[in-house]
Amino acid sequence: MAAAAAVSCAKRNLRAELKQRLRAISAEERLRQSRLLTEKVIAHSQYQKCKRISIFLSMPDEIETEEIIKDIFQRGKTCFIPRYQSQSNHMDMVKLASPEEISSLPRTSWNIHQPGEDEDREEALSTGGLDLIFMPGLGFDKQGNRLGRGRGYYDAYLTRCVQTQRSKPYTVALAFSQQICPQVPTDESDVKVDEVLYEDPSAS
Repeated sequence: MAAAAAVSCAKRNLRAELKQRLRAISAEERLRQSRLLTEKVIAHSQYQKCKRISIFLSMPDEIETEEIIKDIFQRGKTCFIPRYQSQSNHMDMVKLASPEEISSLPRTSWNIHQPGEDEDREEALSTGGLDLIFMPGLGFDKQGNRLGRGRGYYDAYLTRCVQTQRSKPYTVALAFSQQICPQVPTDESDVKVDEVLYEDPSAS
């Protein structure tokens, strides 16, 4: 129990630090890194070959995903977006009809657009699963460990994917360089991401 409490405490502290870091990023810098990551995604071989893609609708402190969503539709791929159940850690990925539809969707308590919980929509896992999932998060390390916002939506969803699909979807996290940490504390319920995309100043 002591180890679990230590991990929980380490996560809480790191979340607070990352939220401060994210608040300090200017709007211009957010846009610049978002554009760079959009280019990286569009050029990515996994993205190019995948047909059924889930992507999050970004909050103000996340990489902007709007242009990626437009590209998914331009390439004739199928786009799914998260629908969170506010009362639990259950999340479905439901089909988006068009990029233009996003602005008309109701907003959740976190101010994210998403289809209403009672609205009937195609759900990815009941119609053939997903090839690729773009993951949000507060922090990541270079080993693919992810620190979410503490509700466990994505970890639970990925577990369901593995149970219902023949193969696990490829997972790609989209991160600002300020979100990359030396090490993210994890416990056994945390699912690693296959790849973290971010601007690596040392690589240029």
